[in-house]
Parts: sequence; structure tokens; C-alpha cells
Amino acid sequence: MKANIPEVNEKRVVVIGGGFAGLTLVRKLAAKKFQIVLIDRYNYHQFQPLLYQVATSGIEPSAISFPFRKVFQSKTNVHIRITEVIRADPESKRVYTSIGHIDYDYLVIAVGADTNYFGLEQIRERSYPMKSVSEALGLRNSILQNYENALITEDIDEREGLMNIVVVGAGPTGVEISGALAEMKRFVLPKDYPELDFHRMHIYLLEASNAVLNVMSEAASKKAYEYLLTLGVKIWLDSRVKDYDGKNVILENGSMLRSNTLIWAAGVHGNRLEGLKPEAYDKADRLMVDRTNKVMGYNNIFAIGDIALMIEEKFPNGHPQVAQVAIQQARLLAKNFMNLTKGKALIPFSYKDLGSMATVGRNRAVVDLPFIRFQGFFAWLVWMFIHLRSIVGVKNRLIIFINWLWYYLTYDQSLRLIIKPTTREKN
Repeated sequence: MKANIPEVNEKRVVVIGGGFAGLTLVRKLAAKKFQIVLIDRYNYHQFQPLLYQVATSGIEPSAISFPFRKVFQSKTNVHIRITEVIRADPESKRVYTSIGHIDYDYLVIAVGADTNYFGLEQIRERSYPMKSVSEALGLRNSILQNYENALITEDIDEREGLMNIVVVGAGPTGVEISGALAEMKRFVLPKDYPELDFHRMHIYLLEASNAVLNVMSEAASKKAYEYLLTLGVKIWLDSRVKDYDGKNVILENGSMLRSNTLIWAAGVHGNRLEGLKPEAYDKADRLMVDRTNKVMGYNNIFAIGDIALMIEEKFPNGHPQVAQVAIQQARLLAKNFMNLTKGKALIPFSYKDLGSMATVGRNRAVVDLPFIRFQGFFAWLVWMFIHLRSIVGVKNRLIIFINWLWYYLTYDQSLRLIIKPTTREKN
């Protein structure tokens, strides 16, 4: 097979990854005199901050996904290839993929980050991550199927394991899915499964440090902790997970929790691209870049978003791995590509921190802005507004808003579907 990218006179920019960073960059460059090749494993952009709502049956997976080809329908200089990247060859300025090789003038790596299991192989095999729509759907299927199975088992221990859920990692993802699960337990599941006693269902949130949301302010951390306790989440701080056999979560202090569902939200590491110098990566597999996002040791390879490790005076350990960093780096890199073509100096990146936020359920959220910090109902409205305006596609925004409004009025949704792929035998 061949990638079949037409040869043109314009400089070719190959972008690997269509997340916040990659999509923003391609959008900015699409109106310029470049030939752009966007490579991704999926044919759609996925809005990762709301994956937990897909996993807990709050919104449809299609509402947070948007096809790349729909975005760039009118851009004849943008070529999209859905494939796996195998390796890069900087010497020949070429990337090798499962559909053949693609040459480049400039390569932009925007592959994001993946779940970090810290070498715990059994946990990697048996827990549920949430880094893609397919993973969120898999978690949704598992949670709902567990309650179907809980109805028919006569073993009390097995029923307890099927009903309990353990979330590891009390960052924004862990806090948000714990709150969503607690609301499901309170408002939804007892109506769907009246034969089950949901007083026996427990949601555990485990955190290795001594605080939830320790990336946010102390006020936000304390309020989120209070909200979770109010919702009935059992929070275990200073609790590091050692192992998981599929039924029992084992902690380093010897404690054990019975659960068939372990959601792993404990950390991330970069997605390595084979072919680059090993010294270009740090210990968390992030690519070290200069202030123009140029990968150390290369003149025509750039990295943006979660995969990029850039040191600023205010961020001696690198920027937070959040969407705003990715978007701002992509916008500046688009300008710098124009500067490159004009022989102008590249502009150094400086992150403008717009704040951080997390929701813990209905009317409960925490917001840290550079100039003010607040919590509660207004913070929840701000969280909803910011997330809605960040969704790609007007139709998707409308669908999500309707879902949220309907749930707010009825405490219910009709999205609790167990959708499993069918298999067909090949002749």
C-alpha cells in the first residue's frame, strides 16, 4: 500500500495526532501555502475532558467526536490518512506508517499522552483507562454488564465485587468520574435495578498523595473533598495501589478492596515515536523542546501539546498537560511556520495560564482563575460554558446541552446501552 500524497511545490507539513494541538495547528495552516498531511489512528477528533461522561452514560460518544474530513471538507491542501505511525527517519525526512511512507519538510509530533501504569503490568491488563472514546465505551459496557450480572448471582461476595467501583488517582479525571458515578448510584441505578440494594455499593477514590486535586489551589482541593464526601464517595488518601487481580485491589499498606471494576486515572506518560534520539525524551517519555517547540537535536521536527516538555521560568518542570497549553502552542507554531517561510526569527512561546477547573457533580464545581477562585453553583455554570464552547461542531454543542438540561430536569438519561462489537468469521 501507498499513502498516495500528491507531490506539490509547497512545503509539506506532516502532523501526527489530531488532538487539541494537532487539530488547532492544521486549522491555522489550512489557509496558508502549505501542503498538510494529518495522520491519526482515528478518523475523528475526540474531546477528552468529557470522556468520563460517556463512560457514565451522561452523553453520547458521537457528541464529543467530530470527523476530521468534515472539518477540512473545503481544504484541498489538507490530506488526512488514518493509520498507525511506525517510526520516523529524520535523516531521510520520512515517517513510516502501516500504509506506507510519507515524506515531510517539517514534522510536527502531537501524539499526546497515554495512561501511565508505573510498571504495574497486572493493573495494565485488568484496569480501565479513559484516554479514548473506545475506552470510555468499554468502561460503560463493563459497568452496566456488572449490574446485570449482579442481579443473577447468588454469591454475596461476587455481588459486592460487581457493584463496587474503585477509582485510582484524584486528579481532575478521577474526581469527575467519582462524582458522576456517585450521582448514578443515587439517582439512576436504583431505578434501573430495583432488585439490588445500592446501600451495599461503594465508590472508592484512592490517591497516593495527601490531597485530591493537588494540582489546583488548596481551597479547590478542600471543597472538592467536601463535595465528594457529601456524595458518598469513600476517599482514601496516602493510599498507593500495589496490585490488582481482577477482583481485589491490593494496596501497599496491605489493605484490600473488593471490586471487579478498577478505573485507572493515576498518571500519564508520553507516546514515544520510534526513530528519534533517545536523549530527546525525558524520563516520562515527553519530548524536550526549546521555546519554539523545536525538538532538541533537530531543526525541522517540532512537538506540541502533552508530548512536549518545555521549560519556562514559571514552569521549571514543564507546562501542565492541559488543552490550553496545546492550543496556545499550536497557534504560535502556525505563526512560526509562516516566519520560517519568510526568513524571519521564530517567536518564543510563553504560556498564558487561563486557570483550571473541575466538576464534582450537579451544582458542584471548583474553578481557579488567575485573578479569582470560586466554587459551587456559579463555578458549575462556568465549567459547563467553557466546555460547551470548546466542543467541535455546533450540532455537538447542542446535543450535549440538551443532554445536560434533560438530566438536570429529570435526573435521568436514556443512554445506558451495552453496545458490543459483533465478530464475523472470515472465510
